[in-house]
Amino acid sequence: MKTVNSLSGGKTSSYIAANYPADYDVFALVRTDDKKCMYPDKKLRQEVEDRIQAPFIGTLEDDTIIHTMLDLEQYIGRKITWVTGKTFDEIIVRGDKKYLPNVTQRFCTTEMKLHPIFKWWESEIGKPIATRIGYRANEQSRAKTMIAKLNEEGLSTYKTIVGKRKTQNKWATIGWQKPVFPLIEDNIYKDHIEKFWKDKPVRFAYMNNCVGCFHRNPVLLKLMSEKHPNKFNWFMEAEQDTGYNVRTFKNGVTYKEIKNSMKQMPLFDDDFNECDSGYCGL
Repeated sequence: MKTVNSLSGGKTSSYIAANYPADYDVFALVRTDDKKCMYPDKKLRQEVEDRIQAPFIGTLEDDTIIHTMLDLEQYIGRKITWVTGKTFDEIIVRGDKKYLPNVTQRFCTTEMKLHPIFKWWESEIGKPIATRIGYRANEQSRAKTMIAKLNEEGLSTYKTIVGKRKTQNKWATIGWQKPVFPLIEDNIYKDHIEKFWKDKPVRFAYMNNCVGCFHRNPVLLKLMSEKHPNKFNWFMEAEQDTGYNVRTFKNGVTYKEIKNSMKQMPLFDDDFNECDSGYCGL
C-alpha cells in the first residue's frame, strides 16, 4: 500500500513530512479569484501556476503558506505534489445566489481540499493508500471519530461520479484511504513539534487554514481582520446577496459585525493557539 502525507501548511503536518517519509507528499491549495487578494510576488504566482496547472491569483490563507510549502520541499528533499480544485469564489455560487459553508456543512473542505486530492489519487494511484493524519497524542478522540466512519475494509470513503445513466450521473462510494496516526502512535505532542521546527529553515504562517475560517472564535476572527484586511473583506462580501438558509458563516453574527467589534480591545498573537484555528484536512 502506497503511503501519502497530506500537508496543510502547518507545523504538525510538516513535521510528519519531515519525520515520516512517504511515497507521496500532497498539498491542496485554496484559491480565490479576487484580485484584491492577489499574491504580491508575480514570479512566485507563476511558479504556483506551473505546479497546480491552473490560474493562481491568490489564496484566502496567509500568503506565507506558499513559502512554507516551497521551503518544506527543499528541507525534506522530496517533491511535494500541489493540487487544487475550484476557487472559493466558485464553490459558493449556486445560480444567482451565494450559498455559504458553515460548521454543519463544511463543503469548502470537501471541494477545495478533499476533492482535488481524491481526483489526484484517482488519476495517479487508483488503489487504497495509507494516509498519515496529523492528530497529535492528545487528540485520540479525533482519531476515534475518524476510525468510526471507516467502511468494512477500514478505509475512508468518497462519493463520486463514475459514469452516466442516460441524462443522470452515476454515483458510487469509493473506499480509497486508510488513515494512519503516527504522532499518536509515537506519543508526539505539540511541544515536540515546536521544538523540532525551532531554527529550521522553513517559514510558517501565524496560523494556517483560511483567514476567515468559521471554526475560529469571533475574537480570533477580529484579529485576523486586522492582520489580513483584504482577505477578511472577502468573507464579509461573501455574506452579501446570499440565499437559501445559510446567510452567514457563523450562526448569529456577521463578519462585518465581528470586524467592527471590540475596537478598544488590544489583541495579541499569544492570546490564541491552534485550538482556535479551525480544522481543514482529511
